[in-house]
Amino acid sequence: MASKLFVDVAPLRKSPDYRYLFIGQTISVVGNSVTIVAIPFQTYQLTHSSLQVGLVSFAQLIPLVLGSLLGGAYGDAHDRRSIIMVASLASVITALGLTINAAQLHSLAAIYVISAAAAFFLGFANPARASAIPMLIEPEDLVAANSLNQMTFQIGSIIGPALAGVIIASAGLFWTYSIDTVTFLIYVFATWMMKPLPPTPGARRPGIGAIAEGFRFLKGRQIIQGIYIMDLDAMIFGAPVALFPALAADVFKVGPTGLGLLYAAPAIGAFLGAGTTGWVAAVRRRGRGIVIAIIVWGLAITAFGCTHWLVLGCVFLAVAGWADVISAVLRGTMLQRHVPDEFRGRLSSFQMAVVQGGPRLGNAESGAVASLSSPGFSVISGGIACVVGALVLARLMPHFWNETPDDEPEEVTAQIES
Repeated sequence: MASKLFVDVAPLRKSPDYRYLFIGQTISVVGNSVTIVAIPFQTYQLTHSSLQVGLVSFAQLIPLVLGSLLGGAYGDAHDRRSIIMVASLASVITALGLTINAAQLHSLAAIYVISAAAAFFLGFANPARASAIPMLIEPEDLVAANSLNQMTFQIGSIIGPALAGVIIASAGLFWTYSIDTVTFLIYVFATWMMKPLPPTPGARRPGIGAIAEGFRFLKGRQIIQGIYIMDLDAMIFGAPVALFPALAADVFKVGPTGLGLLYAAPAIGAFLGAGTTGWVAAVRRRGRGIVIAIIVWGLAITAFGCTHWLVLGCVFLAVAGWADVISAVLRGTMLQRHVPDEFRGRLSSFQMAVVQGGPRLGNAESGAVASLSSPGFSVISGGIACVVGALVLARLMPHFWNETPDDEPEEVTAQIES
């Protein structure tokens, strides 16, 4: 019974290369999560504006999407290990730039430019990393690997924000950003230890044509479309991360350590969810599972917006994180089930653009609404909009709602109804 509840660690046991990817990525996510807290904290410290915090995040959107699209096309035609290594080395440079800015320049413009460059390289590496997973494991371990992959992000997203809050309060932003630099170097070394991951034979050369071909592949495939659109609904309306600095200072009345807890809380819930996903492999109506998880996410975010007690707020955020990781595991499994290998890099790039870009759109949305009303109203209205959006989309996408593991990918051709 316990084996059906807890996450299956078979991929870590069976594949040394997957172990290297898991360890390197986990350590890197810790550093990146530290920076995710440091950038909005520094921005709010310089401007005292939630709108500016949201705009800094929004400025990363186009570079992130562009990097993801290019990275997906290159990932289908080049060695994926090399792509991860090169992008990680470039990320070392951007982390150094943020470190220098914190020590010497204290420039808002530098935050905009460097964080946008960092988002590009993150986007470029993500499709190669995601599409590498099926190359490193057996097909029967796919759900387990996706669950472990979610645990990777959640472990880092728990440790990173908590660490950031402590270091910002005790040592300052210079040392906070320095952690990201070191962890990216470790990620480069871990990736170097892996075997090469060559492209699919006969893969199309990267370029605009290859990216366009990926978009054409989406036409009529409602299940894959639904994976992206559902996540956008959750992240655009139900991800009020840009408001955390203002909420910490003005609503919860806490300093950097409390701010770190707000950032860590969703990851704590997600970590617990990812660690108990043994049952997810038995879910047959995966589209329905995603819709239900997004509704739980939206309701938890709405409840978070209604409380002024930090502990209770963190509990609601943890519940939201739990629901989000269930949705993410189901979405990742559906995507890898319904996409052929020759399109896996490009379709993974679209997924990464959504996963990483959606929260940035959400930051801009929540920051803009808060500037016109209040942070509390922005959180509550966004959570409600998320729930309504999930219900409407479920109605509009019956093939996504009724998807099962028995569906043949090439038979799923219904387009989203207008």
